[in-house]
Amino acid sequence: MPSKRFKKLPKKTTELPIETIDKLLSVVKKNCTTKFDESVDLSFQINNKQKKSEINIRTVVNLPGGTGKKVKVAVVCEESKSSDAKSAGADIVGGDDFIEKIKGGEMNFEKLICTPSMMIKLSKLGKVLGPKGLMPNPKLGTVTDNLKKAIMDAKSGQVEIRNDKDGNIGVSIGKKSFADDKLIKNFNAVLETLEKEKSNNTVKGDLIRSAFITSTMGVSYRLKLGKSI
Repeated sequence: MPSKRFKKLPKKTTELPIETIDKLLSVVKKNCTTKFDESVDLSFQINNKQKKSEINIRTVVNLPGGTGKKVKVAVVCEESKSSDAKSAGADIVGGDDFIEKIKGGEMNFEKLICTPSMMIKLSKLGKVLGPKGLMPNPKLGTVTDNLKKAIMDAKSGQVEIRNDKDGNIGVSIGKKSFADDKLIKNFNAVLETLEKEKSNNTVKGDLIRSAFITSTMGVSYRLKLGKSI
């Protein structure tokens, strides 16, 4: 049963005329009637069913306005690089012993970064890390010798973008408390990343079929695409 709070929110919002993000942000924020700082979320439906292949997007985007979330970053590396990882801001740093802890189910982190030489050992834990989306990946910049950059990216507002089997992509662009211009910058960064993915893949027609914006506990509105200022 919908809560009393939810019943007070606008009805049939997805049937309203499609609008740009700068017009919808104030409306979405007005619907944030919970006591916590709700996230502002985007939902895309992409054209992933192609005649010759199926489009699978998995990449990262650095949100210039940040995410408003504290990310716990773990690093698997050689002992000689552990001090560099710690000084760069990693919350957990380890080598073989840490890999054994992960194997045993100890995964109290949101992001895992690994050096290439240690990835050989870590790759054996695909069944443990894969389902949780924690397996480091060179394409996502999480298998690297440049630990400082990878850690800083993870801490400063990097988010992953990937579609499910039905072509849905969900990504948060910040919090209700963010200024509109910061949320718009993050929105533009997401669109730029998806545009690059369209160029990297053979997509017939538009990559994005539809887009919606909502808050964590709010209602959805149809979103007109195109960069905003």
